[in-house]
Amino acid sequence: MNRTPLYHAHLELNARMVDWWEMPVQYAGALKEHLAVRTAAGLFDVSHMGQIEIRGPDALGFTQHMTCNDVSRLEDGQAQYTALLYPEGTFVDDVVVYRIHARHLLLCVNASNREKDCQWLLEHRHGDVEIRDASDEYAQLALQGPRSQEILQRLTRLDLDVLPYYRFTLGRIAGADCLVSRTGYTGEDGFELYLSPAAAATVWSSLLEAGSSAGIRPAGLAARNTLRLEVRYPLYGNDIDETTNAWEAGLGWIVDLDQGPFVGRESLFRIRQEGPDRKLVGFEITGRGIARDHDPVLIDGARSSQVSSGSYSPSGKKSIGLAYLPVEKAVPGQELEIENRRRLLPAVVVKTPFYRQR
Repeated sequence: MNRTPLYHAHLELNARMVDWWEMPVQYAGALKEHLAVRTAAGLFDVSHMGQIEIRGPDALGFTQHMTCNDVSRLEDGQAQYTALLYPEGTFVDDVVVYRIHARHLLLCVNASNREKDCQWLLEHRHGDVEIRDASDEYAQLALQGPRSQEILQRLTRLDLDVLPYYRFTLGRIAGADCLVSRTGYTGEDGFELYLSPAAAATVWSSLLEAGSSAGIRPAGLAARNTLRLEVRYPLYGNDIDETTNAWEAGLGWIVDLDQGPFVGRESLFRIRQEGPDRKLVGFEITGRGIARDHDPVLIDGARSSQVSSGSYSPSGKKSIGLAYLPVEKAVPGQELEIENRRRLLPAVVVKTPFYRQR
């Protein structure tokens, strides 16, 4: 069983835990935690995420070759959402690249893909680069919500007003050295803190104390999932994987075909010219019931695909989901049926995201 440095802190807060990483699913309840992030702040332990360091004189060029976005545009202290791709143009993983400087880049990768991603990079290593799985050297906390800056500012001398979206800096939070990144997976303003595992418990408790008057709540994986679904952020293994490409997933904005050769470029160029056969769309249930992951999706009574992500939306107070549909059916207003527990739930394709930050 894998445990984060905050395992015992979660138990003290009576978190309901799940296996694999023994991570908290919820504390006081997923609905309360979700709404706290939308209205005040939520604190997540995301220390299960992986971190891969790429260092050396050719670190920037190598990362440019291995990812589909244009890393060369990044300045020191800037982050970028991108992906590692197979030659077929499908996803090895979606990642965030942090440019510490041209000879040192940090990749934040999905927990389930940590070993696979590192091995993929090692197999394609060229030039003067060092590739290292540094995940065990990092804990990661995510403070998300409209009052997150106010709360974090109480624990640091850093001027958070001058830290733009998808930028990061180095500084001290509650006395601990941190990489402070203005990024997140919820659709709200927020910060992700990379720090030593030994300092994680102190910073965790300091943030909860500093935010107690602002409505902060510890939040688990259930709220994290509904928050990201409302803003249509993809989940690897559900909405994207080794069978899907960026064009059909609606992630063409992270692909720069003009940046030069990169793994998967030729396939993505061809797919763009020919057009994808299917697209990932959002839908709403128009009656009672909740769509769940893997529920069959029917069009005109015939099975078309399955729900890639489905849940109740606490912000919209409705059942929502994502599914891949044939291109000609992937249009707002298209009527669907979702088969859930032998019931057919009426649904309709809608524009996404389902929620927009106020």
